[in-house]
Amino acid sequence: MSLPDYTVSDYAKFALAGAMGCGVTHGAMTPIDVIKTRIQLEPTVYNTGMVGSFKKIVGAEGVGALLTGLGPTILGYSLQGAFKFGGYELFKKTFIEYLGLDTARQYKDAIYIGSSALAEFFADIALCPLEATRIRLVSQPTFANGLVGGFSRIFKEEGVGSFYNGFTPILFKQIPYNIAKFLVFERAAEAIYGSMATPKSELSSGAKTGVDLGAGIIAGCTAAFVSQPADTLLSKVNKTKKAPGQSTLGLLAQLAGQLGIKGSFAGLPTRLIMVGTLTSLQFTIYGQIKTALNCPPAVAL
Repeated sequence: MSLPDYTVSDYAKFALAGAMGCGVTHGAMTPIDVIKTRIQLEPTVYNTGMVGSFKKIVGAEGVGALLTGLGPTILGYSLQGAFKFGGYELFKKTFIEYLGLDTARQYKDAIYIGSSALAEFFADIALCPLEATRIRLVSQPTFANGLVGGFSRIFKEEGVGSFYNGFTPILFKQIPYNIAKFLVFERAAEAIYGSMATPKSELSSGAKTGVDLGAGIIAGCTAAFVSQPADTLLSKVNKTKKAPGQSTLGLLAQLAGQLGIKGSFAGLPTRLIMVGTLTSLQFTIYGQIKTALNCPPAVAL
């Protein structure tokens, strides 16, 4: 088997498909994300689970409160999705070309891990300012009217560096998340296809979509669990101001000590539902859009 010869246009299509998959799914999950973030930030107030917290937010602030942060969510995760999926395809092919197909097959897990970690690093540079804005809007509903107002106020009052206060925890959260997401998806899809009597090349598009959904749910739940403590810290660090002279790592250590193990996993059931669903949909949408754009097949090991 020879490697496909991707062009710049192909990588642009991968990035577009990734942007649409992540932007649409994260945007649709905004209400669940609002509930999850409130539970993480104020566990003593929102202590009645997902349904109880939903009722509490709607009762106190109206249904519109569940769409808080929609703008930065869609924009931020569209940018992230472009780098995440496009970058993964780029780095995976680069590693395989460097190692050669035979060697790459022996070390495919390492290739999945390295490709997803590198792709996520660059994706997080793009995501971080929008995620900081989203969390500020959710945690302080009166802070601003939306994406432009929130972004502008943070920039004017706190400077550009404030957007990256959460960069370290977002890396701790997103890199393990993305590694688990792609590694488990690749392996789960491989296992599902391997269990089928019909070869993958002969399966219908509907069957392949079903595999994407199933493998995506497994990957999403695994990724949610692995990254949950850092996700909680990220919510906290964007709401908590550092003491004079305190480093970001120092603040993270302080918050981690305050949270403890139990506090670090606050909101996990909600996040398992959210991340398991959106991950499966992301891979499904990504595959469908790649087909619609007539993209070449992904490199298989």
